[in-house]
Amino acid sequence: MNDEMKNRKYGGNMDVLTKEQRRKNMQNIKSKDTSIELALRKALWRKGYRYRKNYKKLPGKPDIALVRYKIAVFCDSEFFHGKDWDALKTRLSHSDKGEYWIKKIERNMARDDKVEKELQYLGWKVIRFWGKDIKKNPEECVKVIQEAIFDEMIEESELS
Repeated sequence: MNDEMKNRKYGGNMDVLTKEQRRKNMQNIKSKDTSIELALRKALWRKGYRYRKNYKKLPGKPDIALVRYKIAVFCDSEFFHGKDWDALKTRLSHSDKGEYWIKKIERNMARDDKVEKELQYLGWKVIRFWGKDIKKNPEECVKVIQEAIFDEMIEESELS
């Protein structure tokens, strides 16, 4: 199967950018204060919740840490954290730098699991949101966090 047929069949290498343009785009991807983080933080702030951002005292430096309730929130981009991994992996395996991205994303996913276990061991509740879910409906994400806060408050009152 030639490259043109692979591209049609697998949707691979459909990049309309030059290598230089792609490199510049990748350099501009931020790890802090992303648009999805900002959207969720603004929604939480409007509801009166106060938090720490990129909290360095915890494993994985959660994007949002509600210290009072021991809730760590991560805002994950679909690509870098492997949403629908089987489909994405298949697409990547047919691209130019597929091997690189597959290894990178698998390391990210393993790190995410490790950090989640460490936080749970420390008594923190971990909530992860996909970027598109935050963009589509940040208020729904806030409701999920509010439910976790409510559950935490109930547990506290039962222990008292």
